Amino acid sequence: MQSSRVLPLGAGLIGLTILAAGVATFLRPPSTLAQAPKAKGGPPGGLPKVVVTAAQSADVAEQRTFVGTVKPIRHSLVGSAAAGRVEQYLINEGEPVTAGQPIAILRRGIIQAEVDAAKGTLAMRQAELAELEKSLKDEIEQAEAKLDNAEGQFAFRQAKVDRDKALGKSIAREILEEDTSLAIQAAATVRENRAALRVLTSGPREQKTLQAKARVETQIAEVQRLTEQFDRHTMIAPFDGFVTAERTEVGQWLMQGDPVAEIVELKQVDVEIAVLEDYVDGLDTNANGEVEIAALGGRTFPGRVAMINPQADARAHTFPVKVRVENQFADGQPLIKAGMFARVSLPVGKPVSRTIVPKDAVVLGGASPMIFVAAGPPDKAVVKPVPVKLGSATGAWIAVTGDVKPGDPIIIEGNERVRPGMEIKPETKEVKSP
Repeated sequence: MQSSRVLPLGAGLIGLTILAAGVATFLRPPSTLAQAPKAKGGPPGGLPKVVVTAAQSADVAEQRTFVGTVKPIRHSLVGSAAAGRVEQYLINEGEPVTAGQPIAILRRGIIQAEVDAAKGTLAMRQAELAELEKSLKDEIEQAEAKLDNAEGQFAFRQAKVDRDKALGKSIAREILEEDTSLAIQAAATVRENRAALRVLTSGPREQKTLQAKARVETQIAEVQRLTEQFDRHTMIAPFDGFVTAERTEVGQWLMQGDPVAEIVELKQVDVEIAVLEDYVDGLDTNANGEVEIAALGGRTFPGRVAMINPQADARAHTFPVKVRVENQFADGQPLIKAGMFARVSLPVGKPVSRTIVPKDAVVLGGASPMIFVAAGPPDKAVVKPVPVKLGSATGAWIAVTGDVKPGDPIIIEGNERVRPGMEIKPETKEVKSP
């Protein structure tokens, strides 16, 4: 048996009264509703503060956007410099490498033994030369000493003969003849010692020393040759970069010149674009531009024209141009990768005078780009919206076309918090123009 709940009569009347009052309020005309008081003079605490800077005038060249592809600044297919079997393969695709870093090593036991043997022979040749040079030096010193002694004896005997002759008849004839004979013997001894010294310095003994030196130099060249052969069994990275392809594996036999790995340098990259012949004459090497990478969320990077090929494509009548960009890295990996799609904006015409404003002044998202001008005197400035058409960008500034002229105070900070006609408190900030 179900029981029904019955409300008291008084409670029912109260509920109907509340419902009727709510309906009456909902149906009342808007003019009869209470109006909230309007705020005057901006938010509590005073007028909103904004930062303004003066629009400026500059000579800006017309810009065009070109589509291109990112290419590494250097690409190397590292090959084997010797024939042999791969003993170690030290890299993996995608890994960074530094200049001189070993990539792969061939078996080199035999060539190592040849190098060791050549070094041993070199040490023996050097020891032989050292022994010859030392003994020859000692003999030369001895011969020089004998020659000095003989020359001294000859000088003494010759002086004595000269004194005997000066005395004349007062000295016995036998004494003069004896002294003369001794002087002649001393002169012969001098000649004998000089001849012995010449034999040591320019004779067969000296020739033996020169031959020993030649053998040492020949062996040094042999060691260098074998060492270079040994080094060829190790392939190294030619520059700092990244491995993009592995071309061999441990155990594989390589002939001289066979590929081992591909390495690209991405510290800087080139964006290759095709420029129509109508615009190539307006390009200049070292001209600055902006490179937008779609794969990085439209992020832009500063670029510089590094090369303008003077030979056009015969079918398309476009000229290959390379725009160089400094890459950026995150966790050791390059942000800009080879093969990425890119858009490049470059100046292609003669510079003309344009009004420029900081990029921070431009407000996007509406029907057209907008900038806000602080109109009126500083103590009674109000926000004036000015639709503009964007032109060429130069660094942090951009050319605009619209109801704005050089010298107008443009809001560059706080423009996201203002609305047209709002009273503001501007603070002037000097911004360096390009």
